[in-house]
Amino acid sequence: MNDKVKVAVVGAGASGMMAAITASRYGADVTLFEKEDRVGKKILSTGNGKCNLGNLDFSMEQYYCRDKDKLESIFKMFSVWDTIAFFESIGLMIKSKNGYLYPYCEQASAVLDVLRMELTRRQIRTQTGKGIKSAGYRDGEKLFELTDSDGRVHTFQKLIIACGSPASLKKGEGMSGYRLAESFGHKIGRLVPGLVQLRSDETFLKALGGVRCQAKVKLLIDGEERASETGELQFTDYGVSGIPVFQLSRMAAYAADEKRDVEIVVDFFPDQEENAYAYMAKLRFETGQDKTAEEYMIGLLNKKINMVLLKRLGLKPGMKVREIGWKGIWELMKSCRNFSIHISSPNPMENAQICAGGVRLEEVTTELESVSRKGLYFAGELLDVDGKCGGYNLQWAFTSGYAAGISAADGLAEDVKGCQRC
Repeated sequence: MNDKVKVAVVGAGASGMMAAITASRYGADVTLFEKEDRVGKKILSTGNGKCNLGNLDFSMEQYYCRDKDKLESIFKMFSVWDTIAFFESIGLMIKSKNGYLYPYCEQASAVLDVLRMELTRRQIRTQTGKGIKSAGYRDGEKLFELTDSDGRVHTFQKLIIACGSPASLKKGEGMSGYRLAESFGHKIGRLVPGLVQLRSDETFLKALGGVRCQAKVKLLIDGEERASETGELQFTDYGVSGIPVFQLSRMAAYAADEKRDVEIVVDFFPDQEENAYAYMAKLRFETGQDKTAEEYMIGLLNKKINMVLLKRLGLKPGMKVREIGWKGIWELMKSCRNFSIHISSPNPMENAQICAGGVRLEEVTTELESVSRKGLYFAGELLDVDGKCGGYNLQWAFTSGYAAGISAADGLAEDVKGCQRC
């Protein structure tokens, strides 16, 4: 007689595979459902194909969540060090590049390969091309009933929903996990794209498309500074991109969705101390009286940026520095550190790396079990937790997958008794 706990995992992304492997390691009989023809497709595109698995510079400051205390408790169950140990235990060498964790070979395909091998080694049934259309619960039998895309009905004692989000998918796709969660009475926090480019209606951006530069980027919502990031800023013909923009995009997306006034303010000289910057500007002014405004700016910023700055202040490139005067030149130099861009919206979900929103953390326990339906668990992006760039979202996928998997397999009690992870 098979007395193993029967667990279904819906969604074979990073969190779903981790949940399935963990549940199996702790003795559960696991079936993994995936609507695509292969598991883990999104993993292949993470970290520009290198798969940034996690980050040694780990803190709650890297995450957005309504309950940071609960989130911190979950991460204590499976930390970045546990991620390293897990992948090394299944055959993947890990290396750190300034704290960013990658497979030693720097190929995302290797991460997916070792996960697939572990699914096979643990004899986890993987049903690819099988989406779950609906799910319910038989109270009398205490069983979850799943109906797949072929109309077949499956029953399980525990259910982990790890379907992922619509981020980076075609419009209309990636919503199945939220529908399943809602069918069990869960509320879904408003979904917006995260780690995404920001769009603007400023006409001057067409002249800046393709320009990259180091800058500090501040996010202002209704005129109030909310956050700032420093790094490589990228201009596009429709808006702005780059890591600092991605880090701010979640807050900008929610604010734009609420019809609030959103702008970013760029400082093109983030490493310059204010007094030293003013001295440099004055010296250039005093020694460059015969230069034109265009010539004065040479060597400071990209020429395309220089020309936009001049135009925004109504200065003609051929005007002499002495004609402009110190007051005008100082206004020009100050604009280099206070360059505002109105933001109209984020790029759509299809362009986003992650999706913000989802099942709220207050609706699950620390073990990621539903507070309203015992035996139901959630993992990954389906939950209203998202991180900044740098491997933090994959870390959440692995941590939440582990927490849901061990809990669904009743492994927490076994672990206390000395159950060995094999």
